[in-house]
Amino acid sequence: MTYNQTIEYLYSQMPEYQRVGHSAYKPGLDNSLKLDSIFGAPHRRYKTIHVGGTNGKGSTSHLLAAILQESGYKVGLYTSPHLVDFRERIRVNGEMVSKEFVVDFVEKYRAQVEPVMPSFFELTMEMAFLYFAEQAVDVAIVEVGLGGRLDSTNIISPDVCVITNIGLDHTQFLGDTLPKIAAEKAGIIKPNTPVVIGEAGSEEVKQVFIDKAAAENAPIVFAEQKIDDLVSERAEKGWVFNSSEYPNLPGRLTGFAQEKNAKTVLAAVAQLKKRGYRIPKEAVYSGFKNVVEITGLMGRWQTLQEKPKTVCDIAHNAHGIRYVAEQLRAEKYETLHIVFGMANDKDTYSVLCLLPKNAVYYFTKASVDRALNEKILAEQASIHGLRGNTFEAVSQAVETAQKTAGENDFIFIGGSSFVVADALPLFRQTTRLKQLGN
Repeated sequence: MTYNQTIEYLYSQMPEYQRVGHSAYKPGLDNSLKLDSIFGAPHRRYKTIHVGGTNGKGSTSHLLAAILQESGYKVGLYTSPHLVDFRERIRVNGEMVSKEFVVDFVEKYRAQVEPVMPSFFELTMEMAFLYFAEQAVDVAIVEVGLGGRLDSTNIISPDVCVITNIGLDHTQFLGDTLPKIAAEKAGIIKPNTPVVIGEAGSEEVKQVFIDKAAAENAPIVFAEQKIDDLVSERAEKGWVFNSSEYPNLPGRLTGFAQEKNAKTVLAAVAQLKKRGYRIPKEAVYSGFKNVVEITGLMGRWQTLQEKPKTVCDIAHNAHGIRYVAEQLRAEKYETLHIVFGMANDKDTYSVLCLLPKNAVYYFTKASVDRALNEKILAEQASIHGLRGNTFEAVSQAVETAQKTAGENDFIFIGGSSFVVADALPLFRQTTRLKQLGN
């Protein structure tokens, strides 16, 4: 098979939850354990760090990967979903897995794995674990796919667990209250393994984590308490974070949510150092400053064009969109244009009520089965006083926004990672993907 045929096979034989939704979701660890047995538990051949939470998992995972790489470690990074190329999910020292490995993996193991009937996520996770083992990584950062307790990745035995925050998302699977969701996310807490909590939120949620950590005899650290002297200032490009241990720490990622992520990452670094990791201060500074170049991270308040300024962000629930709305209020522009689409299983009401009314909207639908119809989205948005036209494709919405906007206007593209994924290839300033070989 060619690489494209291989990817098509993966999508067709093992549907991806991110694309098709509920029908592809397989909770539980049975399949993961069966696959792990087939491949000889490759994740046991290197150290791991497990990162879960509602939002900020990707940024946190990439920052930790950058810092560890700058510390001299060979670092595997497994994240999801991808935006432009499937191979973004599996990286070693920032370099995507080769097309040849993906093709060879499927051709070599297809007959063995098909009887297991794994999900797309379960099989690609095991592909990543095997690749990391063959590449002899020192440590792999493993991002949770969905939830925690029953997530496929929960078969690893990490050195440190990180839970970024808790928000209302995937309520059909994880529960309809924050404490219920926290209980699912807390499922990645392992016996005698330090866990870092980024944002606890309410006392009720905090207690969920405290109780689970106590039951597992796991040392627990709340980042907001541990890094309580961090002061954040906006800089021309990103942030400058100041604390007693890390004065004048430059933050390359520009989104408002990165203030919280910085505390989470620094608290995690402290725990890793306690576990014997050699992480010099200069590696922390370099990792924060150069995370995009080191890891290829995309879609986090990413500037795609300067005139008119065009930014995309993959925030897709109320917890994340709240930061986007705050950042839009801080930007300067004559007219705000918003290209917006959502997945059909999200709580549109809680998101749409946060968006600015003084904007021109371009409601659209991403090219995946889970995308919400743009006309339905526009109808729901009108209830909140949001007005605009509808477009069947993201490319049409973006092109219209570009033609309509003046040089001093601002274009925001978001609402779903799928919308961002469809938009990224439309811009010349694409990504680091072209530099990453075959």
